[in-house]
Amino acid sequence: MTGFKEKLENLYLSYKHKFSSKDPVWILHRFQDEKDIELIGLITAAYAYGSVEQINAFIEKLLKKTGNKPYEFTINFEKRKDKKYLNGLNYRFNTSGDLVNLLDSLGRNIKEYSSLKNLFLLNYHDDDGNIINALSDFTGRLNASGKQKSSRYYHYLLSNPIKGSTCKRMNLFLRWMVRKDEIDLGVWGKVDKAKLIMPVDVHIARIAKSLGLVNRKSIDLKFAVELTGRLKEYDACDPVKYDFALCHIGMDKKEF
Repeated sequence: MTGFKEKLENLYLSYKHKFSSKDPVWILHRFQDEKDIELIGLITAAYAYGSVEQINAFIEKLLKKTGNKPYEFTINFEKRKDKKYLNGLNYRFNTSGDLVNLLDSLGRNIKEYSSLKNLFLLNYHDDDGNIINALSDFTGRLNASGKQKSSRYYHYLLSNPIKGSTCKRMNLFLRWMVRKDEIDLGVWGKVDKAKLIMPVDVHIARIAKSLGLVNRKSIDLKFAVELTGRLKEYDACDPVKYDFALCHIGMDKKEF
């Protein structure tokens, strides 16, 4: 175990500095205001499927439409008169209408709760073993607010753990918000990073299986919880810190 932990720590240290590998997270580092960071963080994570180049190009187009002021644009967004500004902002199987409804939902919830952090904290409790219940309530509220006249894929943007998926992109968003180092921005200080769940995608799942960290065959929420539990053996307070490095050695085609 000692040798494996040393490898994990060295891997984390090799990737922990800014711009160590291509990733959408670096877009968030342009912003100083927590309200901009959490908002563009959620949108970026929601659309974080496909290649890094595709994701970044889409978010750059959106930011250009907002004048690089995502919070101000969203809080003042009125669906009927402002949806024209988002015409053509389709991304793979999510339509521009999905983006309109997402911004509308985000704007209305921020107006009601003052921030996305406050919305998340509504059902976050210190005695919870992890963030699953809080995340379920969080995405459930956002999905309920944005469901009108959306495409069949709207709910794909904001996955809910109640359905049993890994919720990779929403767990990725929480990693960005809760952890604090040169990669993650740590603007949600009230959430314990020990309660985070690993954002499991195909890269992470393949590596976790190859390293013998997970026995479960199905790549689902139970897989993500099991992997997080194993990583807690190496860092009980911050198991998700290994995510960026483990994901990127797969993307960068490097060996562990």
